[in-house]
Amino acid sequence: MQATATVLVYSDDSNTREQVRLATGRRPAPDVPVVEFLECATPAAVVRELDRGGVDVVVLDGEAVPMGGMGLCRQLKDEIFQCPPVLLLMGRPQDAWLATWSRADAAVTLPADPVEFADALAALLRQKRLQSA
Repeated sequence: MQATATVLVYSDDSNTREQVRLATGRRPAPDVPVVEFLECATPAAVVRELDRGGVDVVVLDGEAVPMGGMGLCRQLKDEIFQCPPVLLLMGRPQDAWLATWSRADAAVTLPADPVEFADALAALLRQKRLQSA
């Protein structure tokens, strides 16, 4: 197993980014690597980091401004070759259909429930590990 996994977190709100870090802890499950965070506050920064490579999972805030995570997710899935799995943070459970439209690999609601979030992130890290093998 690799030593660390890089998780890119996009939100214009530093409190949301902190919620993600706290819900993840050092590692979201015993069978996945320790997580290192890469934080982005703008869509341009997200694209720049993904172009550099090395990101294992992307967490996008669906409520971010000026570009929400749902629209950004759809753009990334269209434009980034072998886009990493995306975990979308939604404002309401009723927005699940928009998460499907955006082609997100998983979605959880805000505020992030630590157990639900860690489970979803761990599942995407496992998926990424299987794809890389």
